[in-house]
Amino acid sequence: MEHSIKKTDRPPYGMLAVLMIGAFIAFLNNTLLNIALPSIMKDLDVDASTVQWLTTGYMLMNGILIPTTAFLIQKYSVRHLFLAAMSFFTIGTILAGAAHVFPLLLAGRMTQAVGSAIMMPLLMNVMLVSFPAEKRGTAMGVFGLILMGAPAIGPTLSGWLVEHYDWRMLFHVVTPVAIGVLLFGIFLLKDKKEKIDIRLDGVSVLLSSVGFGGLLYGFSSAGKKGWDSPEVYVTIIVGAISLVLFILRQFKQEKPMLNFRIFQYPMYALSATISMVVTMAMFSGMVLTPIYVQTIRGISPLDAGLMMLPGALIMALMSPITGKLFDKFGGRVLAIIGLTLTTVTSYYFSKLTLDTTYTHLIILYSVRMLGMSMVMMPVSTNGLNQLPARFYPHGTAMNNTLQQVSGAIGTALLVTIMSNRTETHAKELAADAMKHATGQLTSEAIAGMKQQIAMKAMLEGVNFAFFVTVFIAGLALVLAFFIKRAKQAEDTMAEKASEKKMVNKLAEN
Repeated sequence: MEHSIKKTDRPPYGMLAVLMIGAFIAFLNNTLLNIALPSIMKDLDVDASTVQWLTTGYMLMNGILIPTTAFLIQKYSVRHLFLAAMSFFTIGTILAGAAHVFPLLLAGRMTQAVGSAIMMPLLMNVMLVSFPAEKRGTAMGVFGLILMGAPAIGPTLSGWLVEHYDWRMLFHVVTPVAIGVLLFGIFLLKDKKEKIDIRLDGVSVLLSSVGFGGLLYGFSSAGKKGWDSPEVYVTIIVGAISLVLFILRQFKQEKPMLNFRIFQYPMYALSATISMVVTMAMFSGMVLTPIYVQTIRGISPLDAGLMMLPGALIMALMSPITGKLFDKFGGRVLAIIGLTLTTVTSYYFSKLTLDTTYTHLIILYSVRMLGMSMVMMPVSTNGLNQLPARFYPHGTAMNNTLQQVSGAIGTALLVTIMSNRTETHAKELAADAMKHATGQLTSEAIAGMKQQIAMKAMLEGVNFAFFVTVFIAGLALVLAFFIKRAKQAEDTMAEKASEKKMVNKLAEN
């Protein structure tokens, strides 16, 4: 088995601790930014379609780089990959904290994403090879508790910092911690890696980057440029064609960069599909909610963060519980209950008004997070459990790639839907207001009317975008009924023969 970590009776807890702290910092920084998006829009004078690039650009870089992590995990040691990942993340954090224009901030975020793209698949792979299948749910639950602590404290910490300081402080606070984790990694990680004769296929990297990058860029640009813009539909078409060529090339490679043969295992294929659909709903909600709470309702960043705190705490505390429930009952029951809660709460989020109470928002968001907590980790773990051990790097890389791509496309698509619906409804309200206007309106009355129209139009846009997520979550709910408890598949005789043939060929060379 080509891993830097061999499965032993005692998992490498020291290594796991360092990796989890690094992953926690990366995840915390991502959740910190959501509450700050309205403040960044105002400070840097950018609109919603532009500022969402801080989220989708981050995912874009992840989507481009994560497919290479299966190769990287097999080629390099955990120590080398972790130090490289934390170095990129730290540099990106410093760059973003110094940004005074949007392009520099975006460059910092995308540099951070280079580190994040390596970190998560690396940690997941170490977890998979360190614990047997019957204990994996509990282990993943503890892993989830630590990582879900980031969304628990992220929005509240972000709200407090933005309200009392400046959004740049979000990066300044993380910088010394990231440097400290990097130093810990240098002194504590000591694993060695056997030399493996494996090379990265440059054509596959190019096709993967153009494929995933084209799709993400096209969907992300649609909100600002419109679906009829050549820049939008040409990049989507080029991306789709490149992705098809990339997949076909992987089937022809003896050692593919990203092995699509893992989709022959039905529970893995199903779990990947459900995770993609749920991620679209989850990430879009994380962007739409702060826009509604702060831009439309005028709730302060701190209060907006506190509103999200109970839901994030529930998600964190439920993680080890769902891990134990998964070991006992499997993923199907958990996924059905969780997706039912997600679908129902998404519907109620599509009925927001200009005076929806703060308590109502807290309860609604908390129940939605409860539903999400019962889906993501159990469904992913169930799918990975079916893969033979040699496919773990490809399974974790594929999962993370698909989640990043679907999250970015989902966010971009729903922000586009929100923006288009807002613009259309604003024109309708303006036409209606002019029709019913009587007498000569003062400049103050016109300004007040424009502001009211803008708020009502944006509310309609947010509600309509949430209404679309009802169908997205509903699709995942239907798929959840087909989940079965997965058992690890054995390598077939054909696969073993093929592997032996490759070994002989390498020996001859």
